[in-house]
Amino acid sequence: MTRIGRRALLMTAAGAGLAARAGRGLALGPVERHGPAFIEDLIGRMTLEEKAGQLSIMASAIGGAAATALNPPGRGATVRAQLADARAGRIGAIFNGQGADWHRRLQEEAVRSRLGIPMFFAADIIHGFRTIFPVPLAEAASFDPELARRTARAAAREAAAAGLDLTFAPMVDIARDQRWGRGVEAAGEDVLLGERFAAARVRGFQGNGLAEDDAVAACAKHFAAYGAGEAGLEYNSVDISELRLRETYFPPFRAAVGAGVASVMAAFNEINGVPATANRWLLGHVLRDEWHFAGPVISDYTADAELIAAGYAADGRDAARRALLAGVDMSMESGLYRAHLPALVKAGAVPIARVDEAVRRVLTLKARLGLFDDPFRRLAPGREAARVLRPETRALAREAATRSVVLLRNEGGLLPLDPAGTGRIALIGPFAAGQHDLIGPWNVYGDDAQAVDLATGLRAALADPTRLVVTLGSGVEQPLAGGIAAATAAARAADLVLLALGESQQMSGESQSRTAIVLPAPQQALAEAVLATGRPVVLLLKNGRALALPPTLLAARAILVTWFLGTETGPALADILFGIAAPSGRLPVSFPHESGQEPYYYAHKPTGRPAPDGPQQPYKAQYRTTGNTALFPFGHGLTYGRIRYAGLRTSASRLSGEGAVTISAEIHNDGSRAASELVQLYVRPRVAAATQPVRRLVDVQRVSVPPGGHATVRFTLGAAQLRRLGPDLRLDLAEGPIDLWVAPSAETGLQTVIDYAV
Repeated sequence: MTRIGRRALLMTAAGAGLAARAGRGLALGPVERHGPAFIEDLIGRMTLEEKAGQLSIMASAIGGAAATALNPPGRGATVRAQLADARAGRIGAIFNGQGADWHRRLQEEAVRSRLGIPMFFAADIIHGFRTIFPVPLAEAASFDPELARRTARAAAREAAAAGLDLTFAPMVDIARDQRWGRGVEAAGEDVLLGERFAAARVRGFQGNGLAEDDAVAACAKHFAAYGAGEAGLEYNSVDISELRLRETYFPPFRAAVGAGVASVMAAFNEINGVPATANRWLLGHVLRDEWHFAGPVISDYTADAELIAAGYAADGRDAARRALLAGVDMSMESGLYRAHLPALVKAGAVPIARVDEAVRRVLTLKARLGLFDDPFRRLAPGREAARVLRPETRALAREAATRSVVLLRNEGGLLPLDPAGTGRIALIGPFAAGQHDLIGPWNVYGDDAQAVDLATGLRAALADPTRLVVTLGSGVEQPLAGGIAAATAAARAADLVLLALGESQQMSGESQSRTAIVLPAPQQALAEAVLATGRPVVLLLKNGRALALPPTLLAARAILVTWFLGTETGPALADILFGIAAPSGRLPVSFPHESGQEPYYYAHKPTGRPAPDGPQQPYKAQYRTTGNTALFPFGHGLTYGRIRYAGLRTSASRLSGEGAVTISAEIHNDGSRAASELVQLYVRPRVAAATQPVRRLVDVQRVSVPPGGHATVRFTLGAAQLRRLGPDLRLDLAEGPIDLWVAPSAETGLQTVIDYAV
């Protein structure tokens, strides 16, 4: 079709009055051009049908295979139909579209509409656009929110170059049941970590301002308690106290709001009998009245229509009414707002003021994105090709990947390996080679074909690449004929085995809940056979959740959690294995002894009959087969140094009023390699108005320690960090002793106690 300039498009829109104003607006200042008066004038000119269109966001008719599989467009969502909808003002936004050219065609039609209102384009940019970074759970293992800000910034720059204005990220749900597959998108089980990563990712996506051409609006999801679904089952019910909501599941969302997040997505799940998509208390009282969030709330994919199957709405008309009145401003994909809002307003079932409120939020977001000023600001021809997969972005992906790897075990200092050595290395397992399962789940625009696999990364790092012999041994979930025999033969002929096992990227993510978080049986059989050869084994785990590792696998002398690391998987793992970079990641989730411990998390509450350390005693809170501990606890991770904690001190034995106390400890490195240690501060008031977790993380510090040297770490702890909600939902701090730990994980460390007095 013929391309015309954006000024001409604005000027030729039907409805000459507003079009002329829009054209003149290009010469006005930003406040006059798209401030409140401009928005109100626009709302006053809109029909009910146009308002309903602005409140509708639909799946793109042109999307890649991944987008179509994840969020398929509805019936009738053809290219011709969507272009016609854009021209008629029947659609406010499109998501998961493919490429700037398609977005430009849609925008050209939108600004030709009667009022010339531009669209915005959204997508699931969870952990990268074309350059894929580690999945969010992996990146949380860095315990470095600044790293997350940098990768989100890079992802936004690439996505904006393809014409995208908004990302459905970050996901800030707390995930404490590892059976739940969606935890791969979150920052793990801890509230403090969740808060810090939520704020960092919002700042990264949104950059220096939403109107910048390399910024995208963020959308915090899923509000709220999506990660608390019963039994770790996707979309399941949540029955939870308000105290638990406010202590655990609300704080990361509030942190995102505090960081200026542009939009929020309502969750699929119900909370205490009321679906989040129709929950006035959640979306109105908490989000709007308490937190003063001003941006639009977007439904999840067809979540408003799902009120019917949930038994909360009678039909589509009733579902649209309930969702809008509860506070959902934009309906995703169901089409219910377009189908029913005009009639609902005319019948008096929905106040026009509520519709206008929702439209105002959507138009204000478009103004903040700079779309009224320049509808094509993120649609410059050639920009996408120039911005994606740049060397510096791939370098950042490699850095993020190396910093996400967690070393769980390194018996006898087996790692790092010598890249210039002469020993034969057998690389065995379904993830040993091949461009598959590298970029991770829930990825719309990334491509395994542009990622570097493990075998390729290792060969590039070896002085003699022929030292590496690759054998699959098994499939991910199916055995290979003769696979174990070939693998054991390769192991016996080698000096060392790298065993690459775990989950495929289809085994984590949305709708991938698992009843047993273990390796599939064919991989377990492969591992047992290889370990039985007696060769030293380094186990490389690919996973999107914590796993329960049986004792047979713990015979591996070294174990690395490698998650899904993205585009630079192979080079990053080679950096770690050969000591070019030392492992510095720490577990953001607890690895249980058995699947049946789930939900297991370190910050669990004590009971009146706590299980003792050591042998089991009758009538205590314990399972018959395992204790109430983690196999590998939250915060655990080793380096190539040999770390020892000593010299715990406090500046005072008593904390009073609004004062503070300094806690210090010495971190020694008794090894021969420099080490980066993540020092963690945990607390527990022994007495409180509401029972407290056995430990709670309140701060972390990373210190570098030279070989044979030591570093002193200091924390400042104030009363504000110790206050917790009581049964009356008010912050409280009771007088009495407070246990403190300076520790390398949630189940170890140096302990002391201070007293608190008002």
